[in-house]
Amino acid sequence: MHETYDLQFGPKPRKRINSRELLELIFGYVARMANEKNLDNLLMMMADLGKDMIVADRCTLWLLDREKNELWTRVAHGVNEIRIPANTGLVGYSIDHDQPLFIDNAYNDHRFNPDVDKKTGYRTKAIIVIPLKNSEGETIGAYQAINKMTRSKKFTSKDLEYLTLAASYSGKSLEAALLNKEIEETQKEIIFTMGEIGESRSKETGNHIKRVAEYSKILALKYGMDETEAELLRIASPMHDIGKVAIPDSILKKPGKLTDEEFDTMKTHTQVGYNLLKGSSRRILKAAAIVARQHHEKWNGRGYPDGVSGEQIHIYGRVTAIADVFDALGSDRCYKKAWELDRILNLFKEEKGNHFDPVLVDLFLDNIGELVKIRDRYRDEIGEK
Repeated sequence: MHETYDLQFGPKPRKRINSRELLELIFGYVARMANEKNLDNLLMMMADLGKDMIVADRCTLWLLDREKNELWTRVAHGVNEIRIPANTGLVGYSIDHDQPLFIDNAYNDHRFNPDVDKKTGYRTKAIIVIPLKNSEGETIGAYQAINKMTRSKKFTSKDLEYLTLAASYSGKSLEAALLNKEIEETQKEIIFTMGEIGESRSKETGNHIKRVAEYSKILALKYGMDETEAELLRIASPMHDIGKVAIPDSILKKPGKLTDEEFDTMKTHTQVGYNLLKGSSRRILKAAAIVARQHHEKWNGRGYPDGVSGEQIHIYGRVTAIADVFDALGSDRCYKKAWELDRILNLFKEEKGNHFDPVLVDLFLDNIGELVKIRDRYRDEIGEK
C-alpha cells in the first residue's frame, strides 16, 4: 500500500496524497528549480516544495549573511523580508550547531525567539528546522517548516526525513542562484566603473552617470516597464558613452564647436561602445550594448549611427536619450554653461516628435519634479569638473 497523509487546511480537508504522488511532486519542483536563476523565485519554489511535501502551514528559507552576521529571508509564506541576528532562535541554533531541530511546541523551548511572531502576528507551534549546505558542505542557511496542518498538528520523523530530502534537492539550485546573484553584483560594479572611466575622459563626473541611471529607471517605470526591466536599464545606462575611450582628447575636450570632421569622429563612440559590449551573452551587457549604440538616434531618423526612426529605435535607446540630454543641458560642460530648467523644458517641448519619442517627452514633463529631486540629490560638488 502507498503511504498516505490526511491533508487538512482550515475547515476543509485536502485530498490524500500517496508516496507516488509525493515523488511526482518532488521531481516536478526539482525540474523547475533547476532552470530558475532568479533568487526570489527560487526561494519561493523551495518554500512551496517544503510546504506541500510535509503539509506545513508555512515554510521559510533563511539565508546566512556572514558579512553582516545575520539570517535573512526575503520570500516566505505570509511575510516580507525579515532580518535577525545569526545566533538568534531555533534557526540560529540549528545553523550554529549544525543539527536539525524537531519541536512540537516552540514556546516550550528556551531557544525559541518569539520576536518574529510579534512582528508578524503569527503563532508558531510545531516547527522543523534543517541546515542548508552548499556543494562544499558549508552551511548557507536553513529550511524551516511551521505548524503541521493535519488533525494531530504535530510533525513526524517522516516529515523530518522528507524535509531533509527537499533541502538536499534544493541546495544545488540555491547555490547556483546565489552564485549568479554574486556574478550580477560584480557585473554592476564593473559596468559602473567602466562608465565612470568613459565619462572621466570627457571631464564628466560619476554623478552624471548616477543621474542618467536614475532618470532612466524613473522614465522606464512611467512608460510601463516592470520593475525588473526598469532596473536592468538603470544598471545598463551608465555604459552609454563607454565608446568615448576611443575618442582623442583634442576632440573630446575641445572647448569650442567641433568641425564637421571632428564631429564625425565623435559620433564613432556609439559604434565603438556597441562593439565593446555586443559579444557578451549576459543580459546586462546586452542591454548596455543597445544603449551605447542607440542613445544618439532621433525619433525623426536624423540621429546616428544608423539613422533609424520611431519605434525602430529600441526603447532603451529612446529612454536613455532623454535622460542623457536632460542631464547634459543642466550641467556645466567644457563648451557651455548649464541651462536654466525652463529653457530645458522648452527644448524638450520643441523636440517632441523630432529628436525624442513624443510619449516619453510627455512622461518626462509630467514627472519633472521627481527628476529634479534626483538631480539635486546627486548634484556635482564644486570643483569636481
